[in-house]
Amino acid sequence: MTIRERVRNYLDTTDSLGGWICNGAIAALVFLSAIIFVVQTYPINEGLRSTLETLDWVIVVIFTLEYGVRLWAAEQPWRYLVSLYGLIDLLSILPFWVGVVDVRFLRFFRSLRILRLARILSNRVWFGKFTSADSLILIQILFTLAAIVFIYAGLIFQVEHPRNPQGFGTFLDALYFAVVTMTTVGYGDIIPLSETGRALTLMMILTGIALIPTQLSSLIRYLVKVTDSRQLVCGSCGLAVHDQDARFCKQCGVPLEP
Repeated sequence: MTIRERVRNYLDTTDSLGGWICNGAIAALVFLSAIIFVVQTYPINEGLRSTLETLDWVIVVIFTLEYGVRLWAAEQPWRYLVSLYGLIDLLSILPFWVGVVDVRFLRFFRSLRILRLARILSNRVWFGKFTSADSLILIQILFTLAAIVFIYAGLIFQVEHPRNPQGFGTFLDALYFAVVTMTTVGYGDIIPLSETGRALTLMMILTGIALIPTQLSSLIRYLVKVTDSRQLVCGSCGLAVHDQDARFCKQCGVPLEP
């Protein structure tokens, strides 16, 4: 393989040592970035806040370099630029670089950085281990639900906190509001004051009505399917759960011994 093909393989898969290290580091940085974002919403001393901001900038620089490498290694760079993953990669770094020139209207997109994990979750080979289709579906459903709630909580916090610090004092307040709103419980104890916050609230309600029930129903169907399965270990790949009437392993295709 050429250098570009090898780099592209490292960035897009985890079936090699280089890909394992690269994608593992990206996943760790995404989680670290999310933790920093949440911690910064709480009252902390200036020394810790300064350290977290510096660490966040380091993460942004790393993600920016990674974005440039992905663009260079892509078979068709323009297709990567307009692809879903390419736009997610861009939105995860753009708020900071735009903020450098004092244009801060994009900063509330910081929480979208969690979506970078979607690329890893779409790969059935995780860090050298093959993931069954059913397990991958379950993980994707749980990730979708968690990502939606996290993103909306991050957006509403950054929009409402400057104007309504009593109602949206910390990320936990925003998370509580997002869950209550998206599940259409609507206690009304926290109310957004800005027009942008109210628009986000409407989007939360519509998302909760349209998307969450479908994800939960998919999760329930998966759990029902698991309860109807039997424990039968495949002698080839080691997969232990199969359908009641399965004669062949659904992961590797080898005949199952009763």
